[in-house]
Amino acid sequence: MSVNRLDPLVGWGNTPPMWRVALLASVILVLPACDKNRINESYWRDRGAEAVMPLKKNLKRALVKGLEEGPVEAVTACQAVAPAVTQGAGSQIAKVGRTSHKLRNPDNAPKLWMQPLLEGYLTSPDQMEPRVVVLDENTVGYVEPIYLQPMCVTCHGTAIAPEVQKRIDELYPADRATGFESGRFRGILWAELSRN
Repeated sequence: MSVNRLDPLVGWGNTPPMWRVALLASVILVLPACDKNRINESYWRDRGAEAVMPLKKNLKRALVKGLEEGPVEAVTACQAVAPAVTQGAGSQIAKVGRTSHKLRNPDNAPKLWMQPLLEGYLTSPDQMEPRVVVLDENTVGYVEPIYLQPMCVTCHGTAIAPEVQKRIDELYPADRATGFESGRFRGILWAELSRN
């Protein structure tokens, strides 16, 4: 019998082939479980994008509907509707939300794990792809950047109408979410995804 030096199973003597297959399969299955910090980033980016999609769509729908009644009414609608839309967008396998470096609603403050990702988007504006990070052995974090849309400058731009600014000040006395230009980085959508 000739020996193939490249065969990783050489030296197993008369070990039955099924035992070899079973042993290799168990090693392959156990190795990924040994390193909980390694993930398939492409897979988790896809899952994260899917998890935040209902939030994106429903927030936009609520904003468009509010703007149809005028910008002052849009601020009021956003304040009343956005928290319910955000809360309703989560599921048993994913929590979702949005945050920013310049908050309007303090309830949207970034969690600790989001802060370095926000900072990364701010300091590296040319690297705006969605990102994933292992939060713990059961959870993966996902973020994707939000860019200010043209319709959003009405309430978040540099030249806000006095009546709109008055309503913002009434509803959000600590508001910092103005001074943006269309197309600029506004914040992130985020998801905490269950690995189970």
